Amino acid sequence: MPRAVDGSKRRNHRKKILKLAKGYWGRRHSNYKTAKDAVTKALFYAYRDRKDRKGDFRRMWIIRINAACRAEGITYSRFIQGLTRAGITINRKALAYLASEDVNAFKAVAAKAKTALEV
Repeated sequence: MPRAVDGSKRRNHRKKILKLAKGYWGRRHSNYKTAKDAVTKALFYAYRDRKDRKGDFRRMWIIRINAACRAEGITYSRFIQGLTRAGITINRKALAYLASEDVNAFKAVAAKAKTALEV
């Protein structure tokens, strides 16, 4: 009985890799050997950058809050310290939203932080 070399499991695995490599440039989308390397690297980057995106957003929020704080005459670090002393627990995402969309509300929060620092 002849030995089956290119069975369905192998074919299915290769089809899966080539499907993931769809749209890649040159041989990387059609040649299994190069597609396998390209897909492995792409999946690694995707996994790593999903973690990095969270830090990127946090940095962006801090930049926006800092800009709004300086318009109110206080630095970001002193603002956060004032919020802590005032017992205000609000995350940076919400603060950044207030700073860009609802300026009056942010001014009120900044005023509370300033008064907490003075005491």
